[in-house]
Amino acid sequence: MPVKKIAVKKTVRGPAASVSRRASSLSGSTGSLRLRAGTPSSASPLTSRPRSLSVPVYSLAGRAVGTLALPKEIFGQKVNKKLLAQAVRVYTTNQKVLLGSTKTRGEVEGSTAKIYRQKGTGRARHGAIRAPIFVGGGIVFGPKPRKVQLELPQKMKKAALIGALSSKLLDKNIIGLDIEKISGKTKEMANLVKELKLRTALIVTDKKVESIVRAARNIPGLTVIPASQLNAYEILRHRSVILSKAAIEALGKKEAVSAL
Repeated sequence: MPVKKIAVKKTVRGPAASVSRRASSLSGSTGSLRLRAGTPSSASPLTSRPRSLSVPVYSLAGRAVGTLALPKEIFGQKVNKKLLAQAVRVYTTNQKVLLGSTKTRGEVEGSTAKIYRQKGTGRARHGAIRAPIFVGGGIVFGPKPRKVQLELPQKMKKAALIGALSSKLLDKNIIGLDIEKISGKTKEMANLVKELKLRTALIVTDKKVESIVRAARNIPGLTVIPASQLNAYEILRHRSVILSKAAIEALGKKEAVSAL
């Protein structure tokens, strides 16, 4: 009798089988799935760079008078969101002073004498009334006032500052202003805020100008800061950033990124 040959399919087991099944499920009626090399993941902490490096410049009356070009080294970099979150955490933690305080058994009031004799009473053995197991006694492992100090490396400070400025430019929340000519009147600054429809704004100057500080200190949501003290937290805390030409030149200096 002739022998009939039957084709036997090879069964793939192990990790290769799961990969094969996954590939077959992806290539169904919609066709094969193609993946582009170098395509960033949606979970990536990096965002794209700002396309335009020019911002509008306004007068003290709130009218647009031109544009201002920003340096790419400071305002045109990719934004690392995780680094910005870490910088904000470091800054806010360093502002905290933990004042919680409790007294130990050596600090509460009371006698150190044994409350009753060791034997013969039929009761549990005890020492001083200031022991933690008694009401009004000391606290074991209670909190004490302390200062928590976190630090960021210098390169991370600089990258966080540049990333915060780039993120504001990416959101179109940076404007230029010829603010050095302000007289120091609160009314003049209030009219400017109304014309530009600012909610919260950080005014960055090249140095401390007393007239600008006087004009802005009584307006809620406005903060004036020199470029040498600029940090990522203050930038992210405000919705808009107002810059002058002198402040942009000062930002390029080394001392502008030394503080966080």
